[in-house]
Amino acid sequence: MARLDFTVEPFHEGRPGAHVTAPVDALSERGVEVDFGAFGTSCEIDPDALPEAIADVVRAAFANGATRLTIEVAGGDGESA
Repeated sequence: MARLDFTVEPFHEGRPGAHVTAPVDALSERGVEVDFGAFGTSCEIDPDALPEAIADVVRAAFANGATRLTIEVAGGDGESA
């Protein structure tokens, strides 16, 4: 499994807008269990599903008003990919 971490801006403390929740929903619709945190979101995902999942996250974030999206992917051995 690979680890996908992402942070969506703008940040509004205690009030995540659709630009933050839509990417989470997009991953959930793929059957991915998402850990939604105050300063970022993460999930474990099959490496073969990464390209499409990342595309969904990007589309959902920017379609809903994101101004910045930071994505980090780590391989199954914990090394950044």
